[in-house]
Amino acid sequence: MGIEQGIFRRTELLLGDELMERIRSCRVVIFGVGGVGSWCAESLVRSGIRRLTIVDSDRICVTNINRQLMATTKTVGEVKVEALRNRLLEINPSAEIEALQMIYSRETYSQFDLDTYDYVIDAIDSLENKALLIQRATRSRAVFFSSMGAALKMDPMKIEVAEFWKVRGCPLGAALRRKLKKTEMPAKKFLCVFSEEVLKNKGRNESCGTEKCLCPKAVVGPGDPQLVNHEWCSLKAQINGTMAHTTAIFGFVLAGLVLQDLTNSK
Repeated sequence: MGIEQGIFRRTELLLGDELMERIRSCRVVIFGVGGVGSWCAESLVRSGIRRLTIVDSDRICVTNINRQLMATTKTVGEVKVEALRNRLLEINPSAEIEALQMIYSRETYSQFDLDTYDYVIDAIDSLENKALLIQRATRSRAVFFSSMGAALKMDPMKIEVAEFWKVRGCPLGAALRRKLKKTEMPAKKFLCVFSEEVLKNKGRNESCGTEKCLCPKAVVGPGDPQLVNHEWCSLKAQINGTMAHTTAIFGFVLAGLVLQDLTNSK
């Protein structure tokens, strides 16, 4: 028995040979590999996904350690997608992991041919870029899944899945609907992971105080204004508290939606 065959023996017992082959051959891209996207990526690779693209411009900050899979005291300062790629290849060395340190934006979206993917996963924080990905992904051939806001939440029992226009109680979802109505509506329906729970921050917002992670000052990469080597908290208007179990569940549910769709598709 080869190493890859051994890794996925338990998965194959549950799903069967035909579905496992479908899982191995499909292509997935995840935009944003923070508290939600990093766990989604790990779950997909542990489930047999071999062809995965991960996209994020950020570097690991000490404040990421409480919730992001690849963030540890040893990886602070590293490029997130590179650190995550290394982690995923330790799980399955045969996987084809493409790591892109980029921002998905008006300036860069044309570099992504979303039609080449079977699944597009949105775990982006930025409202502007998230709306753009929704507009573009819903016009592609790919199946599209999106994460709504995962911060300010504690109760795992309140995490749900619904079609975008039926998401309720989520400030990010409401802001996205307002923006899309004013700009360009999604071309098709898509499922979202969300929670109605919205708690309040009880602590104070402070910088992490760690020079290695380049926080709070943003540092732009030489020669490329889109290559931003910073921790996002230096640019956010408001920083909200987060917990590992809620962000991870959001990511796991996104991965589950991909696997469920592969199971149901013919």
